[in-house]
Amino acid sequence: MSRCEQCLIKQFNNLSALSKEELTSISNSKDVHIFKKGDVIFNEGKFATGVYCIKDGVCKLSQLNANGKEQIVKFSKKGDLIGYHSAITKEASTITTTALNDVIACYVPQELIAKPLEENPKFANKMFKTVCSDLKEATSTLTNISTNTVYQRMADLILFLKDTYGANGKNEILIQLSRKEIASAVGTATESAIRILSSFKKEGYISLQGKSITILNEKALQKISKDF
Repeated sequence: MSRCEQCLIKQFNNLSALSKEELTSISNSKDVHIFKKGDVIFNEGKFATGVYCIKDGVCKLSQLNANGKEQIVKFSKKGDLIGYHSAITKEASTITTTALNDVIACYVPQELIAKPLEENPKFANKMFKTVCSDLKEATSTLTNISTNTVYQRMADLILFLKDTYGANGKNEILIQLSRKEIASAVGTATESAIRILSSFKKEGYISLQGKSITILNEKALQKISKDF
């Protein structure tokens, strides 16, 4: 098990602001967990006892809307700290976090995050900026859903997935989502998501093979995203 002091992943998140002593304390207490696809890491409404640092894999962060349907609000990436809201507020989690593929994450007890928040101004400042960034992103998502067409949101999502998780030499996006998950991420019904993806395929913007999406005309998707 790698030591937090030498771990390169911390360079992607706020743990880089911790002192060597604080990182050593975390390293001595952490556990490495492996989650399989579909495993729930945090449940909305449940209290979290710690924070997970994502070393590998992707999670979806979702909430139930007023109709009881899942709304994906964010996708994790390598280095993300999951569950830190509960560590700061001592309140129940407001999201459900689910593994989209095999996820390797380091579990850090809540008190080892809460203590530096009180004693390390540099770390506290970084966490404060992260909270503000998350709030800005959530506001942007709500604005996007309320003002942009579903075609724009679909194009946005496809471009976001490529930019965030990459694509192979054929421009096939490396992360795969179910049609239901895609619909949840763009805020529409599954049937509507399927219809729009089929339309994009017919127009030659993308190709589809099972859950795989390959971008064929990125400029067209960018144009849809901006001014459909």
